[in-house]
Amino acid sequence: MNESSKTAFDTAWKEAVNEAKSSFRANNAPEETGQNAAQTPDDMPEEQPITNTADNSEDGEPGKSTENTASGGEPLTPEGKIAELEAKLEEANGNYLRKAADFENFRKRMNQEKSTAIDYANQTLLLDLAAVIDDFERAIKSAETQRETAGGDGDKITASYSSLYEGISLIEKNLLFQLENKWGLKRFDSAGEPFDPNRHEAIMMEKSAELEEPVVAEEFIKGYTLKDRVIRPAKVKVIMPEKT
Repeated sequence: MNESSKTAFDTAWKEAVNEAKSSFRANNAPEETGQNAAQTPDDMPEEQPITNTADNSEDGEPGKSTENTASGGEPLTPEGKIAELEAKLEEANGNYLRKAADFENFRKRMNQEKSTAIDYANQTLLLDLAAVIDDFERAIKSAETQRETAGGDGDKITASYSSLYEGISLIEKNLLFQLENKWGLKRFDSAGEPFDPNRHEAIMMEKSAELEEPVVAEEFIKGYTLKDRVIRPAKVKVIMPEKT
């Protein structure tokens, strides 16, 4: 209880005591006899400070209050109660901040996983298209072989063959352009590059004393990357260094 509240309480208490004394005198005036007059409120002991009987009562007695008490059984002052409530508020605020941070991290993780799923959702489709590109490449190589066999004789290279060759070549270029620029699918060359097990699949192997590290000697089927991730390694022939 602060000083202003205590002063107001003492003033009200004194006024109530004075009023009680006046009422007692009016209702219990002593008779004019030789006997001693009955004890009046003036004979009552001086007023004592009022204490909180609810807080000071022993356990189990009526009016006992278990609220606003410290852990040692002592009654809490208003300042102590405020400190306790502030501690609980700080704890609740800390729990709220932790939950908010956990939710924000969860939201970011879900957005990242969603973005990754969208980026690679068409992987199966693009792999199927890569097989079609392989067929185009084989057809073009076959046409080139026939042209070389003809020895450049224009009589043997018919107009239909020339149209077929040009048409297939154009389709391959356009398809590769669309897949790379629209979908992020890119074909990479491997011949002459150092062997990388993350990018190359060795299906043939030779040894050479002239090399110090594995090198791709020949490329049978090209590899593909999707947004810088290797989704199909190239099938290659590797030359391995001989161990001494």
